[in-house]
Amino acid sequence: MFWRHGYEGASLDDLTRAMGINRPSLYAAFGNKEQLFRAAVARYAEVDMAYAREALAEPTAAQVATSLLRRNVEAVTRPGQPAGCLTVQGGTACSAGNEAIAEFLAASRLAGERELAERFARAVADGDLPADADTAGLARFVMMVAEGNAVHAAAGVSAEQLLAATEIALSVFLTHEASVRG
Repeated sequence: MFWRHGYEGASLDDLTRAMGINRPSLYAAFGNKEQLFRAAVARYAEVDMAYAREALAEPTAAQVATSLLRRNVEAVTRPGQPAGCLTVQGGTACSAGNEAIAEFLAASRLAGERELAERFARAVADGDLPADADTAGLARFVMMVAEGNAVHAAAGVSAEQLLAATEIALSVFLTHEASVRG
């Protein structure tokens, strides 16, 4: 429900109906709607975003970026699930009373970007990326492509179209990596 309708768009009635429980049971299990949302995001990160953790284990920076972006296209267009990404669609625009949700999701996305920058910093230390590589900039570029894929998937762009754009982004990443090496 949160993935399809966002934090604000998912009412308590929608949530309890989808979970097959009543409000007192929701409150007993999760405390409130915000805590349920945070639990849903944690589960999403664990299950639906597992590909991102797996990509960080790839042996080279190019393989990290390639795995992350190609598998991102699969994830944001997976049949049987809402298109896009829960952390992008879940609450990018919230009313004044719910700005904590938008801040929570932004912090979550930025934490992923920092993890990617740290992985690229290890690539520098390993000699896989040049010493003067902008690891934060490379991470931001890859995350912007992944988040853009999520937005476009939610708008109905096909996996094939997203993959074509992703391949262009990967060629830019690889060209940048090569040009920095000199």
